[in-house]
Amino acid sequence: MKIIFIVFTLVMTAMPASAQWLDRPWPGIPRTASGEPDLEAPAPRGVDGHPDFTGIWSGPPPVANLDPAQLQPWVSELASQRQQNFYKDRPLFRCLPNGPETESSGGWKRLIQTPATIVILNEDLTYRVIHMDGRELEADPIPSFTGYSVGHWEGDTLVVDTNGFNDQTWLSRWGVSHSETLRVNERYSRPDFGHMEIVTTFTDPEAFTASWGFETTMELAADTEILESVCERRSDDWSGNLSDTEAKRVSVAPETLAQYVGVYQGIYAGSERTYEISLSGNDLVARIVGDYDAIGLGAAGLEQGAPRKLVPLSQTQFDGLGLGYNFMVNEDGEVESVSISHVSGDYTYSRLP
Repeated sequence: MKIIFIVFTLVMTAMPASAQWLDRPWPGIPRTASGEPDLEAPAPRGVDGHPDFTGIWSGPPPVANLDPAQLQPWVSELASQRQQNFYKDRPLFRCLPNGPETESSGGWKRLIQTPATIVILNEDLTYRVIHMDGRELEADPIPSFTGYSVGHWEGDTLVVDTNGFNDQTWLSRWGVSHSETLRVNERYSRPDFGHMEIVTTFTDPEAFTASWGFETTMELAADTEILESVCERRSDDWSGNLSDTEAKRVSVAPETLAQYVGVYQGIYAGSERTYEISLSGNDLVARIVGDYDAIGLGAAGLEQGAPRKLVPLSQTQFDGLGLGYNFMVNEDGEVESVSISHVSGDYTYSRLP
């Protein structure tokens, strides 16, 4: 349970605030007849005539699909090593900036736009500066967590190119790394007042055989303010790894494992969540259906759907990358639900017919 406690504590300290400041109406914005912000009104424009992205935006982390065949061997091996240590070295867990990690494209952020500079302020108190004064990318910038960004307009689309990343950042919470030759291209558009669309592409010949990326849609969070989300506990004291868990493995008959296969649904953090439990060889595998980051590590490498191999610790209790899974069986021997243990408590997911 020590691992479970630390994992959940570290994640929770970096989660976006679920409740922001209330009753802070913005003046001078379009509103519906009922007084609500009109998110479908035309997008505002700056003094230069281009769309103005100024405002507070929020959205879920994007789904980023990466073909394992695109990974250079050293990236795949490093990702597997990080999985063994429960991703202890993830920058977020070390209270370091996330950098270009896919999750950085979600959450809460404030954009401030002028003709010469665009600033992105993140809820974790990090920031980015996009230079809009016509300069080129630096040929040899000092490596940093957020890189060096320049932007230009292509019609109503803001195009941003970034280089100069250090090699301490990740591109996925599942341990996908990159080199200092990483280059990121972002294309921002604002189709209406309340929505911002971003297309992001990663290019790094030293880490990937081809470019890859994702799309993000964010919504304007009008009439509110951002609450800071600060990492307060590092992973320095994180102990244990997948090898330690495997050493505690017990034998469970294949027919018993088969009883647990199914779809389970319940409430987590106020929202509905669905788990799919399946068999992969002689192991149970748990996957969150619709998981927001589709880059995940399985026993044989990168797989889609962020699967977690479940290691049996008893006939009904399993460990899945630091989370406890306890299958509940009724008097008739039927599996009714699974209880998944976090430091915040046990969450019950009922088995669907």
